Amino acid sequence: MDRVMKKQPILTFENGGFERTEDLVAEESAVTVHVNGEEFATMVCTPVHVEEMVTGFLASEGLIRLPADIDDLSVDSGKGFAYVTLKNRKISSADFGTKRVIGSCCGKSRQFYFHNDMKTAKTVTSKLTITPEQCIGLMKEMQAGSSDFQKTGGLHNTALCSADEVLLSRTDIGRHNALDKIYGHCLMNRVPVRDKIIAFSGRISSEVLLKVSKIGCGILLSKSAPTSLAIALAEDLGITAVGFIRGNRFNVYAHPERIRQE
Repeated sequence: MDRVMKKQPILTFENGGFERTEDLVAEESAVTVHVNGEEFATMVCTPVHVEEMVTGFLASEGLIRLPADIDDLSVDSGKGFAYVTLKNRKISSADFGTKRVIGSCCGKSRQFYFHNDMKTAKTVTSKLTITPEQCIGLMKEMQAGSSDFQKTGGLHNTALCSADEVLLSRTDIGRHNALDKIYGHCLMNRVPVRDKIIAFSGRISSEVLLKVSKIGCGILLSKSAPTSLAIALAEDLGITAVGFIRGNRFNVYAHPERIRQE
């Protein structure tokens, strides 16, 4: 636990021949979350910033609103467990469906998809605006700082940004986990988010868009494509969705009024 990557012996083929060497691969572990003494979910993740991830996950699922709702949170890194005691001891996993396994592949692997989104997704009313140059610059800065991805090629990157710079970065094999880590950090450190931007390395799925709405940021930047449902949700929830930020171009899919056309 507590590692982003590890060395792996491999056999590589190049220039007509094989060679034994080592490669850096992304670490993947399971963290089982117990809430009020009951097994709640197993998260397949990159096992760093686990407390942030669990806090963000619980807030995203509606079990907590603030870190103050948690009476105790401890992580057993060696065994892969997180134990959470809420101040509301009456909350049970039965209130949120059956036990869930949250795969690193995202999307349909999450059996509880949309289960609590009606009460946790938020319409964003942020007045923040940015220029096209800032959109491009933030994506370039996030990618330039993604040394773990450059070493492994197997991680998603997420960054919390102001209009001018990247403020915080998190990585994970699961894009939803990376967003939960950002969310958890903001909650635990009382970081205001209405004037912040999320920069993201992966596809903008409906789940990613919902996570951003729950965090409360009004602008989502990605180097990849959105899905049709993500665009519809972005329109409904007031989020500016910008995709395919590559080189000096991008596409705006929803709420273009936050991109200043100077």
